[in-house]
Amino acid sequence: MLPPTIGDLMRSPSFERNAEPILGELRKRLNRDAGTVLEIGSGSGQHAAFFAEALAPLTWLPTDPQTLHLRSIEAWRQMQSGESLAAPVRLDARRDWSAMPEIRDRAPLAGVYSQNVIHIADWDVCEGLVAGAARCLQPGGKLMLYGPFIVAGEMTGAGNRTFHASLKAQDPDWGLRDTDDVAALAKQHGFGRTEIVPMPSDNRMLFFDRLA
Repeated sequence: MLPPTIGDLMRSPSFERNAEPILGELRKRLNRDAGTVLEIGSGSGQHAAFFAEALAPLTWLPTDPQTLHLRSIEAWRQMQSGESLAAPVRLDARRDWSAMPEIRDRAPLAGVYSQNVIHIADWDVCEGLVAGAARCLQPGGKLMLYGPFIVAGEMTGAGNRTFHASLKAQDPDWGLRDTDDVAALAKQHGFGRTEIVPMPSDNRMLFFDRLA
């Protein structure tokens, strides 16, 4: 990966409206004394930088499959004064990413977080994300998913219905995921019950505890 410059720094259009509410829910559920939270699909890195600073001394480990995003994440990291934001890692969630040395050396993890990913990816990305989290998390560790969802078979709101249709038009394998389907997948991999938290703009946060 080439060294970043200030021109590599990208900004998330949703940051101003969702970063604080998400942080509030993370603070309620993460033990901040030690450990690492791994983020799947960090995108611009703006959220990662914000969460890392706010949740220190936890270490926030950002990942993404795209070079453009990795450069932006690193640019955000270089603007940080502390060391709670780790260097970004290239990660394809469909693979056995839990075996990667950059992740294996930090395991067991305190949390695995993913934001606005599984609806713009094939289902095998969700499968790989959950399976990898099950292998990496400490007992009681949190799997945390944020974004728009179909809730127990019900489409919530006209905006989500339109968004779902637009995703399906782009790729039939994309689209909002049903919380029941995600919960069933998590249960298969040793996670406990689903906690569903309503968020602004008709989004949800899903929380799962890794059982012992």
